[in-house]
Amino acid sequence: MHSLYPEGKNLLLSFKNFSFRYRSQNEPTLFNINLDIFQGEKILILGPSGCGKSTLIHCINGIIPHAFKGEITGEVSLSGKNIAELDIFEISKIAGTVLQDTDGQFVGLSAAEDIAFALENDCVSVQEMHSRTFEAASLVDMNSHLDKSPHDLSGGQKQRISMAGILVDNVDLLLFDEPLANLDPATGKEAVELIDQIHRKEGKTILIVEHRLEDVLHRSVDRVVVMDKGRIISIFKPSDLLSSDILIKTGIREPLYISALKYAGLEIKPEMNPQHIDNIIFNHRFLLEWDSKNNDAIQAQSGFNTCLDVRDLHFRYSQHGEEVLKGVSFSVAQGECAALVGKNGSGKSTLAKCICGFLKPDKGSFFFKGLNLNEFSIMERAEKIAFVMQNPNQMISFPMIFDEIAFGLKNRRFTENEIRERTNEALSVCGLYPFRNWPVNALSYGQKKRLTIASIIVLRPSFIILDEPTAGQDYRHYTEFMEFLLGLNRDLGLSLLLITHDMHLMLEYTTRTVVLSDGSCVADREPYLVLTDEDITKRASLKKTSLYELAMKAGLNDPQGFVGRYIAYDRKKREQEKNVK
Repeated sequence: MHSLYPEGKNLLLSFKNFSFRYRSQNEPTLFNINLDIFQGEKILILGPSGCGKSTLIHCINGIIPHAFKGEITGEVSLSGKNIAELDIFEISKIAGTVLQDTDGQFVGLSAAEDIAFALENDCVSVQEMHSRTFEAASLVDMNSHLDKSPHDLSGGQKQRISMAGILVDNVDLLLFDEPLANLDPATGKEAVELIDQIHRKEGKTILIVEHRLEDVLHRSVDRVVVMDKGRIISIFKPSDLLSSDILIKTGIREPLYISALKYAGLEIKPEMNPQHIDNIIFNHRFLLEWDSKNNDAIQAQSGFNTCLDVRDLHFRYSQHGEEVLKGVSFSVAQGECAALVGKNGSGKSTLAKCICGFLKPDKGSFFFKGLNLNEFSIMERAEKIAFVMQNPNQMISFPMIFDEIAFGLKNRRFTENEIRERTNEALSVCGLYPFRNWPVNALSYGQKKRLTIASIIVLRPSFIILDEPTAGQDYRHYTEFMEFLLGLNRDLGLSLLLITHDMHLMLEYTTRTVVLSDGSCVADREPYLVLTDEDITKRASLKKTSLYELAMKAGLNDPQGFVGRYIAYDRKKREQEKNVK
């Protein structure tokens, strides 16, 4: 392990035999953590939901113990000082945090005010404040947006302003808590590039907590710290991690191109440079042979009755404002699992709110199994179409987890036995059963997402719209509840529309993709055809799948078809494994 450490670098952060137990819990969340971070390193902290990643970050930025109380053993040193002896203001001068939910981090009425907040607290002169604010905004390419309200910015722009608000204080350590969770693929790629640029040009030490391993590895990291069940189980260079079985053991998704090479019979080794698709070295023959053996025609889904039909939908938020939806038309078949994708601000969430009746369109109509939804109230629509919102905090009403899920059943006058049985089933499916007696506030953002999904699926509606269902979710948990939803899809004819930025999810679980760009529908076709089309991915801020890049690198004659064949093969294999279990 010591060979991983950089030579000639000063120790910036050190955990020594550190454990932490929240006051409300019987067992520690962190167990015997030993970790050294040196100045100038870029570290990825990886692990399934609930493994302690966010708690570890809170122990660095002072949230623990200053906001969240509990029992601490061991020691954390930051910049050579015992962190227990520093107040939260002193810590903030060394370590800055960019939260997953950027809206919860804004304090100013404009982007400039938000960036300058720390300088105002330090009583910096107005002239210096203006200079440093502009300089910090320039570092993240936001100097032309300083007069805008943070809430009028796109998701990627909000994140950049949050980063500028940290950089303006010239901290040594930058902490990113799931920075890609709410960003479209292209913006997420830009975020990874921006973080890398700050790391290289400013010499900052970077710690990134993230589920999306393949996306983070778009730019190099020095080490990957893998956590599970509150413990650090490995510290690897990326090439060594991808050559091990740690990802499989901990239920973390490996990059798609790595899975494809394994299917082709290749053993992944560090000398192959597996950490990035551009640099990977492999014997192309293996992929060519696999592709030739699996060249069955890809069967398109057809023959289903229409469930939801959206016709010529137009919408604008104010009478003279810009049109957000511009004649959108598409349909979802009975029993289909479809995806709705596009860049931040393309109109996806607005479209969902119009379907559910939360917003009234200027023009257009909706039909559900032939019934005109324009004639239905919000409550009547809710009996047919359920909506799981992107921000879980907007859906939660009760302080306790069990009560939150059981509320809908109680409203519908189910018996106590039925309520307990169905609530426990939903808790188990969404990975929340061990926390059934916890308060909601003790959950992470990702766990709250699972809670809102549990409160919907417990009612078993016939059509569910899920807005970013996998944001903040680890591979194991979202696979479990997606398999459950698809089970309802198969057994009860449940229809699903997933609004998502997760291209892996779109490829693996949906049969058709509707693509929005600037309020218009620019594509409606199979997912693999969307993610191998240069024009569509560019217009909708998507990102071509690494499977396509792998096929191009191997010189396959039909790289687009290869992606479709891989997805069909992978679905079939997962179905077989599930049947064996």
